[in-house]
Amino acid sequence: MEPTTNGPDTAGQMVTRILKVDPTTLPHIPSHNSSHPHHNAPADTTAPLLEAAHLLRTTNIPIAFPTETVYGLGADATRSDAVRGIYTAKQRPSDNPLIVHVCSLGQLRGILNPPLRENGEEHITDHVGEGETDIPEIYTPLIQRFWPGPLTILLRNPAHSLLAPEVTAGLPTFGARMPNSPIALALIRLADVPLAAPSANASTRPSPTTAEHVHHDLRGRISLILDGGPCTVGVESTVVDGLSSPPAILRPGGISIDQLRACAGWEDVEVRYKDGAEEAEGDTKPRAPGMKYRHYSPTAKVVLYEAGTEPPTEEDLRAAVAGEERKVVGIVRTKRWRTWCGMRVQERISPQANAQRGGLMNGVSKPANIHLTPENVFNKDHPSSPPPIQQGALTLTTSLSTPPSSTTTAPTTTAPTTTTPTTSTTTPNNTSITIYTLSLTSSTPSIARGLFSSLRALDDLGVSVIFVEGISSDEREEGEETDLAAAVMNRMRKAAGRIVRR
Repeated sequence: MEPTTNGPDTAGQMVTRILKVDPTTLPHIPSHNSSHPHHNAPADTTAPLLEAAHLLRTTNIPIAFPTETVYGLGADATRSDAVRGIYTAKQRPSDNPLIVHVCSLGQLRGILNPPLRENGEEHITDHVGEGETDIPEIYTPLIQRFWPGPLTILLRNPAHSLLAPEVTAGLPTFGARMPNSPIALALIRLADVPLAAPSANASTRPSPTTAEHVHHDLRGRISLILDGGPCTVGVESTVVDGLSSPPAILRPGGISIDQLRACAGWEDVEVRYKDGAEEAEGDTKPRAPGMKYRHYSPTAKVVLYEAGTEPPTEEDLRAAVAGEERKVVGIVRTKRWRTWCGMRVQERISPQANAQRGGLMNGVSKPANIHLTPENVFNKDHPSSPPPIQQGALTLTTSLSTPPSSTTTAPTTTAPTTTTPTTSTTTPNNTSITIYTLSLTSSTPSIARGLFSSLRALDDLGVSVIFVEGISSDEREEGEETDLAAAVMNRMRKAAGRIVRR
């Protein structure tokens, strides 16, 4: 297939290509199988994977690839120069450790039981017998239930480790996970090395859930992005520490605390993470990614309203944009806020929003009255849905300056598939405030899938401030593990410049 080239081919700037890979053409690979064949996959699927695997083995420039959680930025975890390429591309602090991605338990055991070198020769010292493993037994029920999947386990880094020291950032432990993505598993297997891979975004930016997000942040810094479509989970993996007693959650993610507590040995698992951006004292290093520094932040200021808090008022909007050159705000609604939060606004089609929507549809212009909601943008059960809005759950948008006496109807959140235009309201001194509003529907999985894309979409529309409606992890919905809400709120609290509580 012909590669897609993006970015100007100018002297001194790397050309970043996007190669599409159809994950449905790759075979399912059991986690215990380390030698599954790929000869049945079509050439237009294997060619990008083979090229990416070759680059991972032979260059120090990381490769972006999809996982079920977010897009990852991968490099050979055994080579220091390659791993340093990740930190350079992301502009990531060097004391922030990286997660190691493996394609099989055999590959993980190879990391835990490295060969010794004596007089320049390798000596295999693996004492592990058939049916045994150096993976601590505490993790066995988790691996059996959740791998491949959005779970990272903390392991001791062995003496004579194969891992580059930059992976662990000087810690005696490392995090490992097996992604539930056929593209990621095939890439790791073809490269034949474990991959160190954080999220494929510029450091502190919202995590990328599409190839376009990666290209926006890392264009000119990396050479290749594998495009496997939108991610199905939308938040990073849960990180757990089974080396401590009792075991602990170091970062919330795609696996909930309730799911963990249902596993033998994890009934008393503790939460050991903070939701705010932690300021480590002295030389204290984070034990896992996401435990230090500000994360997940768009360019716009984020104001997070905790679950159950009254929505922002017109006065709040005026105060938020006071002193801002652009009087433009965004509102991200989730479960309870009314469409316009009780404000009096008038709706009209915005040419700016129209152009944005046309530019977000894989280069295909779409009429402004097309209703594309988070359910068909992010739902993995609807693969035949229209092309996804790349920046997220952006709905029908409008813009008009209106006097304070104007009114609009405000549909309730009981109709999550109703699209919502963008509007503007007018302050007493006739300063127009444009409002862009997004609805992520009332489903926690849909909110998780659309969270980062929504922040990026509002950034693309040039908003100055984003108001976000929080969700509660205490809410129980039929058939749903709602502690995914804890992961959503963890990310939003780290992104927020201000938090409004009841």
